[in-house]
This record gives sequence, C-alpha cells and structure tokens, in this order.
Amino acid sequence: MTAPMNAIVNAMSVDVEDYFQVSAFERHISRGDWEQLECRVQENTHHILDIFAEFGVKATFFTLGWIAERYPEIVRRIVAEGHELASHGYEHIRVYQQTPQEFRADVIRTRCILEDIGGVSVRGYRAASYSIGRDNLWALDILQETGHEYSSSIYPIHHDLYGMPEADRFAHHLNGLDILEIPVTTVCIRGTKLPCGGGGYFRLLPYVVSRWALKRVNRVDRQPCNFYFHPWEIDPDQPRQSGLDVRTRVRHYLNLGRVEPRLRHLLRDFKWSTMEDVYLSGGSANHE
Repeated sequence: MTAPMNAIVNAMSVDVEDYFQVSAFERHISRGDWEQLECRVQENTHHILDIFAEFGVKATFFTLGWIAERYPEIVRRIVAEGHELASHGYEHIRVYQQTPQEFRADVIRTRCILEDIGGVSVRGYRAASYSIGRDNLWALDILQETGHEYSSSIYPIHHDLYGMPEADRFAHHLNGLDILEIPVTTVCIRGTKLPCGGGGYFRLLPYVVSRWALKRVNRVDRQPCNFYFHPWEIDPDQPRQSGLDVRTRVRHYLNLGRVEPRLRHLLRDFKWSTMEDVYLSGGSANHE
C-alpha cells in the first residue's frame, strides 16, 4: 500500500539513545559504567537514516547531549539530510528526578551542545520517559524560558512510569504558555485513551493494530499522528542484560526483530514529516 497523496501528514520521530540508557535499566546499569559498554547507537542511527532516505521521509531526532558529544557525526548527518534536530536532555534523567534548577541547567546544556554541533536552532524537546505530568508542569515554563518552542513530553495515558491521562490527546497550550505541547498519539475507544504512537506498543502489538489505530486518528479525529521509536528497537543483536525481571525483559526485548519490517510498512502506509513541519505555525506539511 502507498499512502494517498492527499493523506494527512504525520510526525515521525526518533529518540536517539542507546540500549543501556533506557529508564528500565536504571537499577541494573550504572551511569558510571556507560563509557565501558558497547555503544550501538551510532550504527543503528545511521541505518535508520538510510531507511528514511530510501523512503524519502524526513523525521525529528530527539537526541541526548551525551550521545551528541561522543558521536557528532550522527548529529551532522541528521542536519545535512534535512531532518530536524531536537533535544532529549543530556543523559536521560527523568524530569521528576530533577529540581527546577537542575532541569534548567540540563536543557540549556543540551541545547547548546546540539546547536554547536548541528549549526541549527533547536526548537523542540522531549523528556526522558515522557516524565512531565501534572506534578511538574513547571518544566514547561522553563522550556519556554530557555528558548524551546514545543515539547513532546506528556503522554495522556495510565502507565507505571509516566502518564497524565487527563491531558489533551492532541497538540495544545497549557497554563497560558506559548510553548506547544505535542503528546504522543493515542486512539480513543469508548472514552478510553489507548497508546498507538510507537515505542513498546509498536513492538508488542501486531502491525495491523497499529495501522488501524493510526488510520482512525487520521480519518475520525482528522488529526496528525505523533509517532516515535528508538535506535535500539531495530537492533535484535544488542547485548542482553542479566538479572532483569520478567516485565522489564518482555518490555525491552520482545519482537525487536520485527520492528524494522513493521517500520518499512509504516513508512509506506502513511505520509510523514518532522515535528516542526507538521505542528509549528508556518509549517506546511498539512497545508499543501
């Protein structure tokens, strides 16, 4: 299937972090050990860029400052090939684990690193593990004050690690701020918001379910979808961690070998562009 020419343009995004930096591994892998571990994000991100080039898709890459410092060629290729460079914080610390002062320093540091390497303005931010919610909305004030124009950090679902289920499903402004919050996509079934915007749900559910849900948002809600995945999710050969509980092991490793084929179907079945093109004022993706 090929996406129709008049289809809604959706936002494709990649959270550029390595397998050992995920929140689920915090109790198993010390940040102090990161430098000694096999780093696979470089090869995986280049492979993703190759896939996007094959399909003519532009995407937003929410990149850790820690990664950008060590692999600046990734950042330069992202920019050179016309993708959007955005911030994922410095080293994947959840916002609710930081004080406002620590968070401000983190986002300023990361934005400076990315802009210095990429040579472009960084407009967007995505919190580690969608860790902005009802109890720390002060983070949006700080993001606006530090020059960010949009955030994609609130997930309007129930989850054990994150979530603000009462939040709006689509792009909106909170607390009178100018900064735009763009949630990851959910589909509403009988009044219940169900996740369908990528990540673990894209791996765990059959592709036909994800495709149906995204199509429903486009056709019924008449809204663009905000989809994401990680470089480690296309890497079934990544090192396996020991000592994981069953839930963590399933969440991280199940169906890794199926993500790339599913991603290729997704790129064929829908129209995609960057977050800034789809959502920011002046963007043209949905105004052709």
